[in-house]
Amino acid sequence: MNAARLLEQRAKEYGQKTAVIFRQEEISFARLKDRVFSLSASLLKLGVKPHDLVAIYLPNRPEYIVSYLAIWSIGACSVPLDFMLTEDEITSCLAHCQAKILITKHKAGISFANLKARLPLLKNIIFCQSEDKECLSFEKLLEEGAKENPGIEINEKDPAIIFYTSGTTGKPKGVLINYAQLDAPPKSMAFFVNSDLSAKDTALCALPFSHLGGLIYIQNMLSFGLSLVLMERFMPLDFLKNVQNYKVNFFWIVPSMYYALLQLKEFETFDLSSLRWIVTFGASNSPDALRRFHQFCPKAYLLNGWGLTETNAPTVVLPMGSENIESVGRPAPWIEVKIFSESGQELPAGRIGEVAVKSWVVTDGYFKDAELTQETIRAGWFYTGDLGRFDVRGFLYIVGRKKEMIKVGGEIVFEPEVEAALQKYPDIAEAAVIGVADKLRGEAPKAFLVAKEGRKVCEEDLRYFLRQHLAHFKIPHYFEFCACLPKNRVGKIDKERLRLCHCEGEARSNLKHI
Repeated sequence: MNAARLLEQRAKEYGQKTAVIFRQEEISFARLKDRVFSLSASLLKLGVKPHDLVAIYLPNRPEYIVSYLAIWSIGACSVPLDFMLTEDEITSCLAHCQAKILITKHKAGISFANLKARLPLLKNIIFCQSEDKECLSFEKLLEEGAKENPGIEINEKDPAIIFYTSGTTGKPKGVLINYAQLDAPPKSMAFFVNSDLSAKDTALCALPFSHLGGLIYIQNMLSFGLSLVLMERFMPLDFLKNVQNYKVNFFWIVPSMYYALLQLKEFETFDLSSLRWIVTFGASNSPDALRRFHQFCPKAYLLNGWGLTETNAPTVVLPMGSENIESVGRPAPWIEVKIFSESGQELPAGRIGEVAVKSWVVTDGYFKDAELTQETIRAGWFYTGDLGRFDVRGFLYIVGRKKEMIKVGGEIVFEPEVEAALQKYPDIAEAAVIGVADKLRGEAPKAFLVAKEGRKVCEEDLRYFLRQHLAHFKIPHYFEFCACLPKNRVGKIDKERLRLCHCEGEARSNLKHI
């Protein structure tokens, strides 16, 4: 993807057409181009060259879009950082990648003076919305920079992004994405929705730009000339208001966000008729909930999809018109997907094993981590860590992560399967299952549950219900009821925190007996 060339094309084609809507402010394609080229020129003056790393630490705002595109316009590499990261986590990532520039805004609890002192290779910090005259101002750089295409040739094999996907509490894990791979998500989107994307469309983004799911909105806005309604963070009621007010045509969100929308008392009062298709990605643990959502926008296609940051998702998507929402679909023609056993043998349809992907869309590896790269990419195949199976028609089903497999007395239990059964219970809003140590069975399932507002769940009734849907060894041995389940920045349930909560609870219980 040549961001500068695409921006010029879009500005020429669409001019004053709205590219981005944020808090009632509308930014046209022409104005977006000028902002991007101005920042590009200013970054060049600050000494940024092709291959240099520029980090972005911002909430979802138009400045994030401008920063991404400006960095790519000069052939540099962007390092998007989640705005929820702590100072220590930011420091860890920046020290690992050795970024020269950080684009950010002031945030409580973050000392940027300390950050600069701890990172001698960080030459400049650019602040958005800052009145501090001692700081480099994002807005001033936009005023000073020339509004011209920098005209830099882009090498498609050069790194365009380093995504830090781990919690960064240990060794940072940076996924490398090159410039050629920036074209992968828009190409997949066009294929999977039968080219049902155009400049007439409006999309709604509530996913963070620091993650691939959010970035794809920017890529599609630029590739297809569509308008993008941007939310700083996901707020269920505001999300539905935006769909209705801006007549949104499509969006993609994670399953837990659908559950949050369905819990709203006002949900059924909103007009969702403008939606043409909606997407959930990852293996949904509640197809029934998604089908209920679909009842209120029946003319829209309901799609399920799958992919990782490392495979430049979407990698596999359910064909439009299919009602098999339990499946994540089929891969694009330029992507190979196979199922392998632990011994590395390809498995036939129906057999569960590790999902592996081979294609030009797959990451070149992990930044400064040859060992992890060699471990996950073998003979050209990227081993995803997801467990899945194909049916005889070539549809892929994701059954969980390898670490979501529980061994109960020699029997295999997949956490998402148990979660799907729990989600069918009428009084449960959310459910998550983990494996915990058990002296008798080795491991046992434990369920963390959130009841629907005003409802109470009787454990005995719940166990009786589950016996109608699950084999006895799959039924959780332990239930813990919570006010809410911890989520990561993308909105997925954070099972690592649940495992930590369980361990801390056990430790407290053991102390009582000392």
